[in-house]
Amino acid sequence: MSIRFYDTKQATTRDFVPLNEGKVGLYYCGATVQGMPHVGHVRSAIAFDILTRWLENRGYEVTVVRNVTDIDDKILEKSAASFGEGFEGDEDYFAREQWFALAYRFEQEFANAYDTLGVRRPTYEPRATGHITEMHQLIATLIERGHAYPALDDSHDVYFDVRSFPAYGSLTHQKVEDMQGAPDADPRGKRDPRDFALWKGNKPSDPATASWPSPWGAGRPGWHLECSAMVTKYLGTAFDIHGGGLDLRFPHHENEMAQSMAAGHDFANFWMHNGMVTYQGEKMSKSIGNTISPSEMLELASPRVVRYFLGQAHYRSQLDYRPDSLAEATAAVDRIDTFVANALDRIHGVAANEDFSIDMHHFEVTDAFAAAMNDDLNVPQALAALHDAVRQGNTALAAGELETADAAMQQVMAMTYALGLDDTIEAADAANSAHAAALDVLVAAQLADRAAARAAKDWARSDAIRDTLAAAGIVVEDSAEGARWSLKA
Repeated sequence: MSIRFYDTKQATTRDFVPLNEGKVGLYYCGATVQGMPHVGHVRSAIAFDILTRWLENRGYEVTVVRNVTDIDDKILEKSAASFGEGFEGDEDYFAREQWFALAYRFEQEFANAYDTLGVRRPTYEPRATGHITEMHQLIATLIERGHAYPALDDSHDVYFDVRSFPAYGSLTHQKVEDMQGAPDADPRGKRDPRDFALWKGNKPSDPATASWPSPWGAGRPGWHLECSAMVTKYLGTAFDIHGGGLDLRFPHHENEMAQSMAAGHDFANFWMHNGMVTYQGEKMSKSIGNTISPSEMLELASPRVVRYFLGQAHYRSQLDYRPDSLAEATAAVDRIDTFVANALDRIHGVAANEDFSIDMHHFEVTDAFAAAMNDDLNVPQALAALHDAVRQGNTALAAGELETADAAMQQVMAMTYALGLDDTIEAADAANSAHAAALDVLVAAQLADRAAARAAKDWARSDAIRDTLAAAGIVVEDSAEGARWSLKA
């Protein structure tokens, strides 16, 4: 049975045939690490994690590349804000959060969220700042081939000439004349307002550490350039699948494809895009307060349930969050886990949480599950097949048909494994979770008292609270966003 995927560029579902037999190269866009991960980031990562797992289930060796954009306008802006108004000189350099420290801090938050929700680490996870040389080479190639030019002013920017590439707009099926100009640089340096920046010249407001020398002047890379340079380094000039959120199709992926193909690269054979997450049918917006973050979801439900919810819709469709969504997902996961626990107990005489010598790689999913996943990764239909196997297994258990129930259990375990539901990080036990919650409440109260003391300039009380916490093995770190605490290593 062949695997078929929807290709955004060709706007059709077609057979997937890898460029190299038995191997698949997958690149999907990671985060710009300027803040905490939002639910859209996590949904995308889960979608492409499921894709990876299914390709591996079908026998492919998959090389996965997911980038980290660790230099960006917003990263610099947030770092600058941590210095406050009127900051002068370098005497407090290490007391402020430099842009690279901010980026690394949030990169770890993304890693923690992915790990908790069972998103496996990619084969390679390159950072933009580690690939400046490759970006310079790509820019030079584009200039040489007549597709890029240094800015017409003294900004030291370099732009891609969209009109020099006749296929520009083919990914999103647009005409150049219908597009608006890119807002990433002063249009006075461009030949055309739709041209986009490959290299951004250093501005007086930029920190010196956020600038690299180049043949066109000191500066930093444009956002679109980063992915083209990194995917080529790790997957070559032609690879199988490029993925990302639907919101990245334009301008990011359109520009990626244009600059790579203009440089003579075949680039991606398939383009796959996951849909957005909405809140009760509306676009999530902080300004109107209809948002929920991954961390908030994890306060309401277990990681296994949150992953089930975020992965349950077809990857191309909109996923709508409602207040009862996690309760519904909890019930669905409980039905699966209860059957498996009962089957393990009655058939094999072990509890579900005990070590049991089962190699799930030898288990086979049902034909219905495989047919659904092969049909453009149709997870809703695959979940229907999974729950059908649970129902059949429960019926067999009730009838005492243990051989049939055992076969159903193996199929259910194979299907949950293929969906990544077995790799989420759950709490070791309820007692540890309760202890951690109690400690967090107590420390938060102490930090609130300390903050009040500092506001009143009662430094003696502030220091006394800090010393008390330190004696208990709790380390307090002050930052622009308030005090953070951790247990002493």
